[in-house]
Amino acid sequence: MDRRKIIKIIAAVILLVAMLIPEVRHYKDGGTVEYHAVLYQVISWHSMRGAESVYVQIFYEGLEIKILGITVYNDAAEYEARYCD
Repeated sequence: MDRRKIIKIIAAVILLVAMLIPEVRHYKDGGTVEYHAVLYQVISWHSMRGAESVYVQIFYEGLEIKILGITVYNDAAEYEARYCD
């Protein structure tokens, strides 16, 4: 094989690996964590959306996966947590 061709293949593999390494972001909204790379994004939702009253809290939880900006999996949903005195 030609030396230039080998260098191009190695550079392409290094670029592909670099595009797969995620940046981790922790949000202060209740525990949401986002893994964001060039080719994909994974969000583990755990967010407090607001309160209907003092005893009812609304949460948003689940997992969302995006590849090239297109959502391929999303099971995140809202639910209510009721507290009693």
